[in-house]
Amino acid sequence: MKKTIKTALILLLSLILIVLGYLAYLLIAYHRIDDNLTLDISNSGNPADTINVGETYRISSANVGFGAYSDDFSFFMDGGTESWAFSKDAVNNNITNEALLCQSLNPDFYLFQEVDLDATRSYHVDEAALLTQEISKDNEDLSCTFAVNYDSPFLMYPVTQPHGKSKSGLLTVSSVTINDSLRRQLPIETGLTKYLDLDRCYVKNYINVDNGKQLVLFNVHLSAYTTNPSTATNQIKMLTEDMQAEYDAGNYVIVGGDMNKDLLGDSSVYFGGDKESHPWAKTFPTELLPESFEIVGPVDEDNPAPSCRNADTPYNENTFVLTVDGFLISSNVELVDANVLNTEFKYSDHNPVYMDFILK
Repeated sequence: MKKTIKTALILLLSLILIVLGYLAYLLIAYHRIDDNLTLDISNSGNPADTINVGETYRISSANVGFGAYSDDFSFFMDGGTESWAFSKDAVNNNITNEALLCQSLNPDFYLFQEVDLDATRSYHVDEAALLTQEISKDNEDLSCTFAVNYDSPFLMYPVTQPHGKSKSGLLTVSSVTINDSLRRQLPIETGLTKYLDLDRCYVKNYINVDNGKQLVLFNVHLSAYTTNPSTATNQIKMLTEDMQAEYDAGNYVIVGGDMNKDLLGDSSVYFGGDKESHPWAKTFPTELLPESFEIVGPVDEDNPAPSCRNADTPYNENTFVLTVDGFLISSNVELVDANVLNTEFKYSDHNPVYMDFILK
């Protein structure tokens, strides 16, 4: 009996030490990436020097879902079952096909979100390199920037397949030279969740215009889930204030990416579904948008397609869908067209979106 009790105490003590050790690891690993961080710019070939006033250009945006979200994938944080991509081959296949889909749109500017550099969940595939490598097969004249959005410590949950360590970010690929690029740190949670999702950011890419001004191209991935609603609000306030400051300086401003807000106002009007049962799917707060800007929610009124699906189950006809990917543009940018490339979420839980525009 004494031996059994002693063994049980040793096991209990060992468990406590493991938990304490893990908590210590989270505390030690915690860090914040610097705000106003100047990013490296990678140029290849001979990208154009300027973007021209009066010409039509196209920009695409795609959240690649770290290469995991094929249409048969569900994610544990959304109520599904998987914490990793199905395999390394699946990651390579999904990322390569996302690049090809965006290439098919023939954009001048590519925005990508949730691009892993080195993560357990995506088998340590450098997805930024894979995307740029694929795009460069069609166009060697490119200017690229990458910003780490978050660099989280090893997550031990779920126990059966720990999500692990994630280093992921935002990739911008341009056929026009990017002269400067800046990473801006967004407000994040201040509670315990900050140890699991360390950072959020957006990127400002500066591109010369032939009239002496600049196009400031924002690549953004806002938070979807926050325990404190003010965190999401403060993110949008910071973003919109920065947008307005660039517009006031005389620049053209385009913001693109995954806003994690319903950009159609109420996507259920187009796609059905019970929006009330998905509280993360909030409408973009138009009251925070400066008067000199407008929301571009990409949609074909005659044949609407959503940009995002809920990932609590594999994709099916009953999956909740909406449009959270799109653009914000300043009043000196003319909208020509915007739409969603409907892939039925074959390679990501987001469909690529695009916008045609003219600088006035």
